[in-house]
Amino acid sequence: MGAAATRAPAEDGRFAVYFAPAEGSRLADLGRRWLGRPGADAHPPPTLPGLSAGRLSALTESPRHYGFHGTLKPPFRLARGRSGAELAHTLDSFAAQTRGFELPPFEVAALGRFLALVPSQPCPRLDALAEACVRHFDAFRAPPPPDETLRRRAAGLSERQERLLDLWGYPYVMEEFRFHLTLTGPINDADDRRTVKAYLEALAAPACAEPTRLDALSLFWQPDSATPFRPLSRHPLGE
Repeated sequence: MGAAATRAPAEDGRFAVYFAPAEGSRLADLGRRWLGRPGADAHPPPTLPGLSAGRLSALTESPRHYGFHGTLKPPFRLARGRSGAELAHTLDSFAAQTRGFELPPFEVAALGRFLALVPSQPCPRLDALAEACVRHFDAFRAPPPPDETLRRRAAGLSERQERLLDLWGYPYVMEEFRFHLTLTGPINDADDRRTVKAYLEALAAPACAEPTRLDALSLFWQPDSATPFRPLSRHPLGE
């Protein structure tokens, strides 16, 4: 089984299955440079013309909280009778039976008011993996709390997204899924969005030029809503 980074209680908090960049990769370095990471190797916060440090910190608050990753199974609470250890064991078996593959080059793109890294070309294998993760681990998922469901519906979902929310606890799965690594929260000002996008395109250029192989799945855990997600274990894919 993949080595655990920290231990989680049997049932508390939320779990998620993510693609997390491999340590030492340019993609991981991009995440550290842009979002920061505690520790001796932490990078100083970036400086953007026309944006104060406080403004930039606010724009990156959400991705710092969730972590620099691509979601494959969205965050969920454990169903009654399930445990984090059982989930990790099942993920280990699932990963061993799944072949790794090369991802298309990444590019910085606007997703509505957000900025994110996205594959520059369609990747059916990635879409199929995300669907398989949603289906395979759904037996571990407890229904979301009513207030969470109401909050998602208040955002204005399509009829199909409403159906997906009912079926899978999240509206942006299956054909509504778009793989991405979030770089910012919502940037309402169009000039600010252009400024940040131009800066990120330059910052991300080395990572976008380096081939990225999806060769592992990572289990993340959030003990409570105020605490950032943290990695629990990394599970190598089969060859």
